[in-house]
Amino acid sequence: MNHRFAFVLGAMALLAGSAFAQSNPEAVSGLIVKLKPTSAAPLSETAQRESSAAARGRLIDAARAAGVLPQSERSVGSQGHHLLRLASAESGSQLQATLARLRQQPDVLSVEPDVRIKRLAAPNDPGYSSQWNLQSPSVAAAGLNMPLAWDSTSGSSAITVAVLDTGVRFSHPDLAGRVWPGYDFVSDAVYANDGNGRDADASDPGDWVSAADRTNDPARFSTCDVEASSWHGTFITGQIAAVANNSQGIAGINWVGPVLPVRVAGKCGALLSDLLDGMRWAAGLSVDGVPANSHPARVINLSFGGDQPCSAAYQDVIDEITKAGALLVVAAGNESSAPMRPADCRGVLAVGAAQADGRKTSYSNLGSAVALLAPGGTNSQPLYSTGNLGDKAPGADSYTQYLGTSFSAPQATAVASLMLAVNPNLTPDQLIQRMKQSTRPHVNVPGALSCSAAGSVACNCTTATCGAGLLDAAAAVAIATSGQVTEALIAALSSVPAGSTVQLDGSRSTAAANTSLRSYQWSQVAGAIVGIQNATAAVATVTLPSTAGSFSFSLTVTDSAGRTAQSMVTVVSTASDTPVSTSGGGGGGGAMSWVWGLALWAWAVAVWLARRRSTRHKSSQLV
Repeated sequence: MNHRFAFVLGAMALLAGSAFAQSNPEAVSGLIVKLKPTSAAPLSETAQRESSAAARGRLIDAARAAGVLPQSERSVGSQGHHLLRLASAESGSQLQATLARLRQQPDVLSVEPDVRIKRLAAPNDPGYSSQWNLQSPSVAAAGLNMPLAWDSTSGSSAITVAVLDTGVRFSHPDLAGRVWPGYDFVSDAVYANDGNGRDADASDPGDWVSAADRTNDPARFSTCDVEASSWHGTFITGQIAAVANNSQGIAGINWVGPVLPVRVAGKCGALLSDLLDGMRWAAGLSVDGVPANSHPARVINLSFGGDQPCSAAYQDVIDEITKAGALLVVAAGNESSAPMRPADCRGVLAVGAAQADGRKTSYSNLGSAVALLAPGGTNSQPLYSTGNLGDKAPGADSYTQYLGTSFSAPQATAVASLMLAVNPNLTPDQLIQRMKQSTRPHVNVPGALSCSAAGSVACNCTTATCGAGLLDAAAAVAIATSGQVTEALIAALSSVPAGSTVQLDGSRSTAAANTSLRSYQWSQVAGAIVGIQNATAAVATVTLPSTAGSFSFSLTVTDSAGRTAQSMVTVVSTASDTPVSTSGGGGGGGAMSWVWGLALWAWAVAVWLARRRSTRHKSSQLV
């Protein structure tokens, strides 16, 4: 641990707490007073009753001598404590003066204010002071505001989170009892580094690449960086679910919900095929040759990125797992440019990185695909989580520091799991919409560059450059059970004859409390291109081609507070001799049609099989 780093954060917390106490003094209506004993000898029951009456008299006398006008008094607990109720509430310097005068009385042994004790949401883990990213915005502008969120929920054992990564060190004491067995999807034994291919052991054997690897097997390792084992999956698992209040290590964001480790990466990263299979399995979908997943995840964390736009294979699997009820949370990437797959795919929550002062970090990707920012850390203020000391094979379990959007995403993943803990009925689309609507506004650090004009430097964000705002766990948990949100709701469409004119009806969309819908925007996202009439109205129309096909349309609504929500609907047109089938609509969260998904899936499988090969897919790498 960087002790200087921890000290600075601790000092910041103390200063923030001191400032809060001075600006918001608590008014106290009672004082708990303990009188000095008059005799050390045991007393009979009668003598005790007489002593109680005498004690009340001594208490009143002491109060009057101190200039205190008591309203009433009663005994508290045992050992001679009394609650002295004041005629009027006191706070600040007035209260301190009253306490001082009472403590000077000869019969008074001790006195303290009868303050209100709040629930202890902050954990007792010693490393928690180094987790600036979990603190309130008064400590760090980008902090997740976890103490207030924990006052509402610490998670649910019924909500599983999957971490698709390098596996996990099951032996780590701060992960004890928090991790399902999981599965290892790394199919190539050389890169798997555990002596075999796919198996039921999701433990991380290390993902180091040595100079000898590159020299002895250049065909496989020449494009890989020489590096020590990252223990990447262990770090992320700790961020999400490290055991809290165990007086050791750190605190995870979710204190109750289990994590499902899905190992998809070994040396040099992950094969795209392994990654896609791991995504499907994590959501509870079947994968050939792999046992069924008995713990399907509601939220899946994928801290991988690439150098290509979203592909059909990626998008189809994302559509599948979304339909199965699993939200995919992904890292936006670290190139300070526009995100690539999977962050630019539809239906994912792409998370960029903010530094402690709330600005976008110098490395985080940005642009319209980014949904929101979460803490990502910098060299001077990194993130802190579970790790391992082994440079190659596993060593002693430990704690370590990292930075990057890889570690911003798990925080959003964990917050989504807390939202599901209080409202398990939320769909993936609703989770995304509510997380975005509950963000805090982007900060504006005086003198800093705007992200629209900056290069690879920290910069001030807008909603156009960095998404909706800064992730706030407390607000996200609160909005999870609220019906007062802005939602895009589209009337369902059934199959229609080819050449029909179809009405796209978004008039059921709603705005959050105290706002109104300011704009509607329809766009086409799949199918042969058709024109949309009245694309900026609540109700639009399209005329479909005379040939059969599947067409999908998206509606984005914006309320008067600037919050946006999206939904999608699909219509299938059929020729006169084609059996008519029904397409589901986008109500509530905008679920996509199974017909459209099936058609795209069939096409994607054909493309995937044609391209699949055993060589490494370089665009799938840790970020």
